[in-house]
Amino acid sequence: MHVMIFGCGYSGTAIAKAFMADGVRVSGTTRSNDKAAALRGQGIDAFVFDGEVLDKELSEAMQDATHLVQSIAPRENGDPLIRLASDRLREMMPKLQWIGYLSTVGVYGDHKGGWVTEETSCTPVSGRSKERLEAEDSWMAIGAEAHVPAAVLRLSGIYGPGRNAFCNLKRGTARRLIKKDQVFNRIRVEDIGAATRFLAERGLGGIYNVTDDLPGPPQDVIVEAARLMGVAPPPEQPFETAELTSMARSFYGENKRVSNAKLKAAGFTFSFPIYPASLAQLMQSNSWRG
Repeated sequence: MHVMIFGCGYSGTAIAKAFMADGVRVSGTTRSNDKAAALRGQGIDAFVFDGEVLDKELSEAMQDATHLVQSIAPRENGDPLIRLASDRLREMMPKLQWIGYLSTVGVYGDHKGGWVTEETSCTPVSGRSKERLEAEDSWMAIGAEAHVPAAVLRLSGIYGPGRNAFCNLKRGTARRLIKKDQVFNRIRVEDIGAATRFLAERGLGGIYNVTDDLPGPPQDVIVEAARLMGVAPPPEQPFETAELTSMARSFYGENKRVSNAKLKAAGFTFSFPIYPASLAQLMQSNSWRG
C-alpha cells in the first residue's frame, strides 16, 4: 500500500499518521517548501503542489500510489486535481485501488435542526458547499469510470490537538454565541484519520458521514472546555447582534443533526464519539496544545 494525500494539512496529516502507524508508505502534498520539510520530519514523503502544475517528481510518485486521498478544497475553477488529472487518472496512477474525497456536511444545507443521513437530499446554501457537492459528484464519476471504489467522507466541525476550544479560551478568542435551537456536529481529527484508513483498507466506496454522536449547541462546548480548564466561560452574546465575518455567520445559517449510523453499520468504531469525553481526554493527556 502506498497512500497519496493531496492536501496534507490538519486532517491530511492525521490521515497520514493513521496509515503510518502500521508502516504504510505515505506521500503528501503541501503548498510551501517549509511545510514540506515539516511533513518529511514526520515521515511523510512530501511534495510541493500549488494546484496548478503536477511536476515530474510528484507525477512519478503518483505512478506508484495505490490509494488516493483528495482533501484540497475546490477553487473558483474547480477541484485542482480533477482539472489537472481526471481524464488521465488511470494512466497517472496505474496501481490505484481506492479513492477518498474529503467533503463537508455543509452540502446538506439547512434542515432546521432535523436529522440528516447520507440519503438526505443536498440543498447547499454557501458557494463553497455547492463547489464541494460538484466535486463529490465528479470524484464518484471518476471512480466509476476507472473501476475503483470512491468514498466521499462528509466531515463535520473538525477539532483536536492544537485546534480546539481550550486553545480559543487560552487565546481569548472563544465566543459564546447564543442562537435559539442552533446545533452543530463535530469530529475529532484522529477519527477522520481512522475512518479514512478503515474505508481504504476495506475498499469501501459511497458516501459516509464522518461525525460524532452528540450534535449540540456550540456554546455548550465552550462552557465544558472552560469548566475543565477551571476558568470562567466568556459571556453570552446574542447571535443576532454579534460582529461576525460573513463566513462565520454563514455557518449559523445551516442547522442540522448529522447521523453517523451508516459508517458504524459498516463496522467502524469512533474513538471520540462525544465531545465531553474527548475534551477531557485532551486535557488529561495534555495534548490539547498540539
